[in-house]
Amino acid sequence: MTLAVAPRPGRAARAPRIPPAPRTGQLVLPELDAVAESVLAAAPISLKEVQERAELMARFDKAYLVPAGVFTRLVAHLTDRARPDGPFRVLTIEDRRWFAYHSVYYDTPDWRCFHEHRQGRRLRFKIRERVYQDSGLRQFEIKLKSGRGETVKHRRPLTGADTPLDAPYRDFLAGHLRAAYGLKPPASLAPSIVTDYRRATLVSDGERITCDTGLRCHDVRADRHVRCDPGLVLVETKTTGHLTEADRFLHAHGVRPAVFTKYCAAIAALHPRMPANRWRRAARLAFAADGTTDVG
Repeated sequence: MTLAVAPRPGRAARAPRIPPAPRTGQLVLPELDAVAESVLAAAPISLKEVQERAELMARFDKAYLVPAGVFTRLVAHLTDRARPDGPFRVLTIEDRRWFAYHSVYYDTPDWRCFHEHRQGRRLRFKIRERVYQDSGLRQFEIKLKSGRGETVKHRRPLTGADTPLDAPYRDFLAGHLRAAYGLKPPASLAPSIVTDYRRATLVSDGERITCDTGLRCHDVRADRHVRCDPGLVLVETKTTGHLTEADRFLHAHGVRPAVFTKYCAAIAALHPRMPANRWRRAARLAFAADGTTDVG
């Protein structure tokens, strides 16, 4: 079974338009100046050292929608140089500490990947192209779930005009689905949701905390979009399984984990009639302030 590319533009059908990644410009909206400054004050860590100390290609994730004020206190707490285990440091590449991300998610015409996540299927997966805009690096990524519930990521570089629908990447996907789940890949895949945001990453041994602002989600098929409330930071803790200091800090400040992934919450917001109760509450919190679409 092979993957089929969506129809080419023509008289009978038009291919969905994938919006280009926005140009790199102002770091964050004015409401989040304090968020930017809190991260800029942290000590740096190189990409090479992050990969050595906390690459975490298999990990447990928790997501939080954090008010900007709480976020700045969290960063101050974790990056305090007097912290007993040493301060968290911020990923820094050529003096940059915030980085622009552009991701294109692929799904079947009937949203198989989304529905399998909605139903909590053990054998579920996501497929995406990720672009690191500041460097131009592109990756094809497959995200699976292990038997213990870990997120397991596999990736392969994309070069030139390559797309995830080209034969080498179809084979890469088929190999990992067969090895992990004994499944064949979907017969047809096409772009579905595009996300853009800016990310800073805090790092300690065996732990990463990603901090995303300015999230914009675009439905390629319906040509609709939503933006996250600029007063919120999407924080994700990524570890090998234990409750982290960041988790405990957020719990103590009244911020509980959110049932939130960018892909599924975007679909919940952009398709209010689609069954998506798992993500509806978090989608309302994240996107309701935008006002560009109904979130149910």
